[in-house]
Amino acid sequence: MMRMQFRRRREKRTDYNKRLNLLRSERTRLVVRKSLKHYLVQFVDYTPEGDKVIVAANSSELKKFGWVMSTGNLPAAYLTGLLCGLKAKDKIKTAILDLGLQDSTKGGTIYAVLKGVVDAGIEIPHDSAILPSADRISGKHIANYAEMLKKSDQAEFKKRFGSYVKQNVKLEEFPKIFEDTKKAIQAKF
Repeated sequence: MMRMQFRRRREKRTDYNKRLNLLRSERTRLVVRKSLKHYLVQFVDYTPEGDKVIVAANSSELKKFGWVMSTGNLPAAYLTGLLCGLKAKDKIKTAILDLGLQDSTKGGTIYAVLKGVVDAGIEIPHDSAILPSADRISGKHIANYAEMLKKSDQAEFKKRFGSYVKQNVKLEEFPKIFEDTKKAIQAKF
């Protein structure tokens, strides 16, 4: 007779084998979840009553530090990881990365969050080859792409970057905006 799977397993929301292995380590987990527009980064401990969130940061918080760009891109992922890591610095020394059911892509946004947390001073075991390059983290690739589109295809440029043009944000200054926001986050903590 076949046993019915747990509801979250049926809904493809939890891989219980992976979760059990993470919980057996008895270490704080760095949980990274992404939506279409935001990143949620949390440090979570397991308790028998349920998971306990120790510290959390959402990419929407970046606006308080002067971030005027999208909160769903790779530089925003790094800054959210940095923010969460700096918030947790006094409470947490080491953690392990919990990807959940997300795909692991070398140089992806999840690893940008990881880089931000590591740069904040929290030890997380990882291979540095999976982290995105410094140019991608600072947003140079976005600035270069915007410049290329501006010269070659004005319609596509307006479609992709029109909201920034309306706000009078100069996309060629993307790396500078990134650095200013990074300094503002570091100054607060």
